Amino acid sequence: MNVKRILPELCVKCRGSRMLCGLSYCPLLISMRIKNIYSNSNNSINGDSPPSVFIGRHGYPKVNVYPSAPPVSGDTSIYEDENAWINMDINDFIEKRLSIYRGSLIYNIDTPADPDYKFQEIQMLSMSSKPVNINMSVLKPFKRDVILDENISPMGPSSPLKDIYIGNSSIDNSIERAYYDTDFKADDAMIYLYKNGKTVNEISKILSTGSIGTGRMRRMVPTRWAITAADKNISDYFVDTIKNYNSIDKIELYLRKTNGNLFIGILMPGSWSFEWGESWFPDTTWNRFGGSVAMELDYENYNGRKTYPDIGGCYYSSRLAVSEYLNKRRRQAVSILWREIYPGFNLPVGVWYVRDHVRELFKSRPVIFDDINDLMKYLSGITRIDVNLWKVKSKLIGLKRLDSFFGGLYEDH
Repeated sequence: MNVKRILPELCVKCRGSRMLCGLSYCPLLISMRIKNIYSNSNNSINGDSPPSVFIGRHGYPKVNVYPSAPPVSGDTSIYEDENAWINMDINDFIEKRLSIYRGSLIYNIDTPADPDYKFQEIQMLSMSSKPVNINMSVLKPFKRDVILDENISPMGPSSPLKDIYIGNSSIDNSIERAYYDTDFKADDAMIYLYKNGKTVNEISKILSTGSIGTGRMRRMVPTRWAITAADKNISDYFVDTIKNYNSIDKIELYLRKTNGNLFIGILMPGSWSFEWGESWFPDTTWNRFGGSVAMELDYENYNGRKTYPDIGGCYYSSRLAVSEYLNKRRRQAVSILWREIYPGFNLPVGVWYVRDHVRELFKSRPVIFDDINDLMKYLSGITRIDVNLWKVKSKLIGLKRLDSFFGGLYEDH
């Protein structure tokens, strides 16, 4: 892990408890924990998979398939439970995720159309609702090629598989139906599974192993793509639904402060449109060596967008969270989400972080405004960057743009 140089006297004072270095996690604690985990590994791993399966993208259409498990027996479900991660200490979260060992096999992406027995076992693992025992022997010691990625939750070391034993999986009725119904389109199956209580993480795993979709068209989907596909497809469903509802009638502001982040949610009267913006301060994940704040925003109007947003997968994870919320309220709105990322938050943890924090954001009580100018004045005392920078960059908050949205309701004084 590349982090800034930290003065040793700070570490002596802090001892991993006060974060005096300004980071959102303790690299020394994590390093010691991971070293201990790796020192207990050799050319085999026995543990209960949460369950966990990772599909790589390099070499596409031949990709690495990684059935995965920590060297832990018992209930390991928390290793894959996004609902639990949001309240977990960041050091514990990273330790758990980086202790998931990955044994790799190479398959062509069209394997799910006619899977062999071994791949069917991997599919069953990906669909299991309970941990599954795995015993992996590998061709060489596990490499420390951990995954730290914007889209994917951290994962631990890997090695090519020599042999693998996968125990019995426990698959519930809704997943079983989607798997065996070979006339069920993948998009429809994702919505069906979501309505039956499956999380984005569970759905993306099933999609990634090609366990849903129409018969001979079933394909594996690399994990990072599968997560975004699930976020997009489910949020598309909600957006189509909320367009049938009446608009909200006041401006609503939602705020959520977390360790190293500020999430801002602005809902305004009008037809559905959406914006996701990020401002990365220096010494953050994607602005490690910059000298000023780096900002990026993407948006869509009522008719949606036809291109993939430059800002990446967080666009769709945040879009899912706000469209879920509006669907519960049976309302539509101009939906603007901004995120400020502060110095020290420089370890990528995956798009779940945005999705679940935006969900929590909309559980808070909003501040209500009648006037857009009052909203911006209020925000100016909360954001760390000049709120006018957000207004200039935004495609939806600008006063003249709002005037076109609301037929002159807001005037630029």
